[in-house]
Amino acid sequence: MIIRDSAKCPHVRVIDRSILCELLHPDKVDGTRGLDCSIAHAIVPFGESTLPHRLHRSTEIYYILEGVGEMQIEDDVAEVRPGQIIFIPPGKSQHIVNTGTGDLVFLCVVSPKWQAADEILG
Repeated sequence: MIIRDSAKCPHVRVIDRSILCELLHPDKVDGTRGLDCSIAHAIVPFGESTLPHRLHRSTEIYYILEGVGEMQIEDDVAEVRPGQIIFIPPGKSQHIVNTGTGDLVFLCVVSPKWQAADEILG
């Protein structure tokens, strides 16, 4: 059994400027080999946004846990709030802005698993 706690998982700033913890990643978490996706716990602090970025071959799914924001995928922009899920197709430039008064917190599911070589800014 594998149980990971986002409160005990080390969070670091990543390329898109979010603060991220790899909850489940087949290359980084023992016992998850064979997992076809990766799942991260992400935070965009009050007053901040991620940098525009894209994954060439992977799909991203954001599930909003806390806070409110504005999601932009290419030219589409929408407000997002807890309980909503966002589908981000491969190759699409995207970023999210924290428009609330606290942290914007979400789960990020990447399929196939996130790999640094797949992500570029812009």
